[in-house]
Amino acid sequence: MGIKRTLTLHRNRGAGPCALAFLFATGFVLMSAVAIAQDQPTPTQKPPQSEGFLATINRWFEKQSANMSSSFNDARKKVEGLSSAAGDAAKTTVEGAKDAAGAVARIPAARAISGHEKCQLAPNGAPDCVAAANIMCKGKGFDSGKSLDMTTAEVCPAKVYMSGRSSGPECTTETFVSRAFCQ
Repeated sequence: MGIKRTLTLHRNRGAGPCALAFLFATGFVLMSAVAIAQDQPTPTQKPPQSEGFLATINRWFEKQSANMSSSFNDARKKVEGLSSAAGDAAKTTVEGAKDAAGAVARIPAARAISGHEKCQLAPNGAPDCVAAANIMCKGKGFDSGKSLDMTTAEVCPAKVYMSGRSSGPECTTETFVSRAFCQ
């Protein structure tokens, strides 16, 4: 009894999905045929005379094929547009690389030098190390320079040190450019 019952259940389960698939396919074909039958002919087309069911389905498939072809053509055009944009970006990158190479080629004319040039006080009381870096670089044959390293020292008269002090009101702070980048 148990085996017979199992066979019966398997047979019923197998018939359901097949029948459902058949009904779905039939319904799809009928709905497609109804939708095609409702399409109005455009002024350039002749109205169908006595088209059969298969001719209507054939026409529907041809329309779908034309729609897909149009979609693929649109996608191809977009890809070609991206290709063109990528080419333009590559040209811009090449021009940028040429500019960078030119800047690197000019670097050998510039270098860092060491020295000891005192920064004069500006009107606001701060040390003017830009002028000191330019003076140091011009002394080595360059046109201009920028300070890379500065040294600050407290300078006191000898009598301060001889009295046993290390600083006092007589002492001043002086700043020196010790390294500069010259061009």
